[in-house]
Amino acid sequence: MTERLSEETRNTLLGPLFATGWAMTKDRDAIHKTFEFTDFVEAFGWMSRAALWAEKWNHHPEWRNVYKTVEVTLTTHDVDGLSSLDVKLARKLDALAS
Repeated sequence: MTERLSEETRNTLLGPLFATGWAMTKDRDAIHKTFEFTDFVEAFGWMSRAALWAEKWNHHPEWRNVYKTVEVTLTTHDVDGLSSLDVKLARKLDALAS
């Protein structure tokens, strides 16, 4: 069972993500980041690779794509907030984008 991040764990796990451009979402226990690519094909390719990991881990992002930009929000609906799954997926999304 996935659990919501505790305050202690939250500080440890989210700090490194904030350093890479993730930020807390206003009015919601979620994190978000905007990824920008060189063109639509690169953005869509990244989304396709990310989708494979999301499906494998059964944890799916909320995202929006316009041309070469992908806006991503992560939260765990089952716990109504952030969990370790969000941290894991955020790290993977960053790695896929680099």
